[in-house]
Amino acid sequence: MDSKLEIFKKKLIYRAGYRGTKEMDILLSSFVNKYINNFDEKQLTELDRFLSFDDETILNFYHHGIKKKEIDKNAISKIFKNFKL
Repeated sequence: MDSKLEIFKKKLIYRAGYRGTKEMDILLSSFVNKYINNFDEKQLTELDRFLSFDDETILNFYHHGIKKKEIDKNAISKIFKNFKL
């Protein structure tokens, strides 16, 4: 189980770092690298869902507080909103 969890973490790190825009790559990879080892399995699953939101939705939520596609119902979004580079 532990190796499956480590593989899942690596996939999340990869997804966070290769979003398509350099700004999102930096923002999300910094966030994920800072918190990933503190998250339990449930939070990692929430992180996976959070990373499924498109870049525009995440960026608007982070910078402007615009809540689209129920991003605010994701537990990780609260931690992300308070994250500072």
